[in-house]
Amino acid sequence: MKKRFLLLLCFLTLHTVFAQNNDPVIDNIVKEATENSQLQPLGHELMDLIGPRLVGTPQMKNAHDWAVAKYASWGIPARNEAYGEWRGWERGITHIDMIHPRVQSLRGTQLAWNPGTSKQGVTAEVIILPTVKDSLEFVRWLPNVKGKLVLIDMLEPTGRPDYNWEEFATEASFAKMKEEREQQTTAWRDNMKRMGYSSRTLPTALEAAGAAGIVTSNWSNGFGVNKIFSARTKKIPTVDLELEDYGMLYRLAQSGHTPKLNVVALSKELGVVPTFNTIAEIKGSEKPEEYIILSAHFDSWDGGTGATDNGTGTLIMMEAMRLLKKYYPNPKRTILAGHWGSEEQGLNGSRAFVEDHPEIVANVQAVFNQDNGTGRVVRLSGGGFLHAYDYLSSWLEPVPDRITDGIETTFPGTPARGGSDYASFQTAGAPAFSLSSLNWSYWNYTWHTNRDTYDKIIFDDVRDNVILTAILAYMASEDPDTTSREKSILPVSSRTGEQLEWPEPKSPNRRGGLDEGN
Repeated sequence: MKKRFLLLLCFLTLHTVFAQNNDPVIDNIVKEATENSQLQPLGHELMDLIGPRLVGTPQMKNAHDWAVAKYASWGIPARNEAYGEWRGWERGITHIDMIHPRVQSLRGTQLAWNPGTSKQGVTAEVIILPTVKDSLEFVRWLPNVKGKLVLIDMLEPTGRPDYNWEEFATEASFAKMKEEREQQTTAWRDNMKRMGYSSRTLPTALEAAGAAGIVTSNWSNGFGVNKIFSARTKKIPTVDLELEDYGMLYRLAQSGHTPKLNVVALSKELGVVPTFNTIAEIKGSEKPEEYIILSAHFDSWDGGTGATDNGTGTLIMMEAMRLLKKYYPNPKRTILAGHWGSEEQGLNGSRAFVEDHPEIVANVQAVFNQDNGTGRVVRLSGGGFLHAYDYLSSWLEPVPDRITDGIETTFPGTPARGGSDYASFQTAGAPAFSLSSLNWSYWNYTWHTNRDTYDKIIFDDVRDNVILTAILAYMASEDPDTTSREKSILPVSSRTGEQLEWPEPKSPNRRGGLDEGN
């Protein structure tokens, strides 16, 4: 009798394992994602054809409309939801040429939401900032900028990233470079303090003093890569030059060989324009008032085409929705894809959605967000939800081992304090989780830079992230239990030992400003 019981138990166990590993929905998701991926054509259309998606630009609206049409072609209803307004602006041609002491076209671009020039552009000499003993001396110097293009960033002592020095330099040479760089950086910052300005306030003072334009260089510590953000002037152009060209101009000005530039920046002001989130929906069949949300911000900076920030997150959620519609068309719970606007200016789109749809947020089963590059997912935190382990671990179980073996989980984890759109949901109490990925040199080379382009996408990794996301959404929808929102014991600061608080929800800035986001 005992043997029969053990044999029956073994049979039932094997049958359960076999059933778990042969779910036709999961099998079809994996097969379709692997053999008929639409990631590359989607990426080509979004990055190469539509291009960067700076909030307030026609390209951003084009992207929203493209996503709605693409979802419709898959039989998925989608809509653009207006949530606020922003400064409308359209980038035009940027051309920066040195015309003295020799002729050379320079590599750079006009900064976002920045005044344009005439077709002839601005032609002016370059001037660098002085070293001063106090703010009064700087005030006396200010009239020198009238009619000039002012270089406002420091001269970097090297254009090589540290990893290159570590590989090839002698230990003494590397140490010497780092010491000199630290000294120069400290001296630059101290001089800025003596001038009485910061990098944010200085352009306003230079503009008021009659400068013809501002020239910046926000190096990312990688070969040929600059961070591209927004400008702070109202009437004069601001352009950002790659480190190599900026350094050349700086040295020429420093040595008395005063360079002269012609800057053409043909941007257009478009007034105040509406801003949108794109929401796609697969309606639930049994619990339609409960929701799984696949989350990724849609906007980008526009130095590159926004491929890894956050084109890849967008592709993951769109492709996951395509697979779910094809092989799981009648989910138990409603599955939404949220493509948020204006994340880069402070999570504005997702925060607005949370504020506008409390009935959805109150019934969220789970939010899965992806927003940090093109690599495969390697970290998943419970976000501070006490029972996150119970449901997340069961949802991960049927995901192929080759995907989950590389994922480090942390339970219960800690709540988000900003960062990306899942924080908007967490602060409202909804169980929202970040699918954090390998960075593939994200911080140095593609995050907010002129190199964030299609060719940097690692499609094998993105495909695996699609499989992970689609299976998590499927499992969360099928789960007979509703997820717990009970929060863990509040975390303690590792620096001070102080008890931390859960962050409070904040109302979105509906009109927005020009603050740089994530």
